[in-house]
Amino acid sequence: MAIKKFEIPELLKDKPSHGACQGCGHGICWRIIYEVVEELGYKNKHVIFHDLACGSHGLFATHGHAFSGAHGRAIPTATGYKRIRPDMLVFSYAGDGATYNIGMQHTVHTAARNENITAIVVNNTNFGMTGGQMSATSLIGQKTTSSPAGRDSKENGNPIDIVNLYHGMDIAYLARGAVDSVPNINKTKNYIRKAFQKQMAGEGFSLVEILAPCPTNWNLTPAAALDRMENEIFKIYTLGEFIERSAK
Repeated sequence: MAIKKFEIPELLKDKPSHGACQGCGHGICWRIIYEVVEELGYKNKHVIFHDLACGSHGLFATHGHAFSGAHGRAIPTATGYKRIRPDMLVFSYAGDGATYNIGMQHTVHTAARNENITAIVVNNTNFGMTGGQMSATSLIGQKTTSSPAGRDSKENGNPIDIVNLYHGMDIAYLARGAVDSVPNINKTKNYIRKAFQKQMAGEGFSLVEILAPCPTNWNLTPAAALDRMENEIFKIYTLGEFIERSAK
């Protein structure tokens, strides 16, 4: 019986020189994103706008069209390009710190204007590259380098859930997936596919949040990081599709 060869998407380098840590979820995110891009036929008609920090490592893992915006400004940079080239598949790629802390004004107002782009947000509940500081999505009690005693709601406020924030907004699509298991990876890939299809149909703004492990800054082994996702994070940030409608 012939064994099917494991094929890497053409848009990904087979020997990337990125700096993602062992057990990090970014590599899986890059793979499923570019699988969808190729499957939809946008290999030569897409641009990904990376943020700085961990997400920027993807610049060194792809043969595709990629651009790096300022920290927290991947979404407005993608917006400007899409207005010039509405024929292109345009999406931003950033973490929770860049999207919900540094760039929150862009996150909110891009949705309020219903810009016809897709935002992909990798949420690992901390600022990854800068040292594991508390982000807007860090859980109550979560210990980070800037909250060594654990996040406290009285001092630091409660975690921001993009689903609650976007409730009632007239956008095309909002979903949250995860890359902790094969079933969740497959569902997340389908969310990305739907978001891209809605964008290219001109339906408006779409956002896919992807929950991902960060063993290095969580001070856990890769296996323990996956357990944390199932036992803690999914209880706070539920998975699924939350907004799905045509905004035209």
